[in-house]
Amino acid sequence: MKATGIVRRIDDLGRVVIPKEIRRTMRIREGEPLEIYTTAENEVIFKKYSPLGEIVTIAAGYAEVIQKVTGVPAIVCDRDHVVAVSGLPKKELLERRISSSLDDMLNQRKTYVKTNEEKNLNPIEGTGYYALICQSVIVDGDVVGAIMLVSEDPDAQLEENQVKLTEVCTMLMVRQLSEN
Repeated sequence: MKATGIVRRIDDLGRVVIPKEIRRTMRIREGEPLEIYTTAENEVIFKKYSPLGEIVTIAAGYAEVIQKVTGVPAIVCDRDHVVAVSGLPKKELLERRISSSLDDMLNQRKTYVKTNEEKNLNPIEGTGYYALICQSVIVDGDVVGAIMLVSEDPDAQLEENQVKLTEVCTMLMVRQLSEN
């Protein structure tokens, strides 16, 4: 844990303001849920809450099924990081941060499908992978992440059945998260 040098006081209602610089760096948006932890050393820790983080095993299952059926590498991410990978090196991608381009797409609640007219989307920071499809996972009106098929080839194209399978898996994941 590193100190920021910023000190804030608790107001009479028990609130603490998280400075804008920290919210921007950590990609904490207005209304975003935070989990609160305490330690034996009397520390209070705020951690971004991710519904997908609770079902990592299930997300890995979805990625594996999509990859096996389509033959294309699949990735599941929450609003910040990759949580599941199939068809690519897990060590290289798990917990890697999503790109600002993908973050912008998720903020707009869009689905990205690679076409000849569409600009390439590099969904994961510091990698050479391009999204073929990126389907937003929206639960109770909130975007919680995405399911995507990726390729190292910037000119790769999707088949219609690959798009449909990704859409179906996204709907199933949304349903599963809605029930939790």
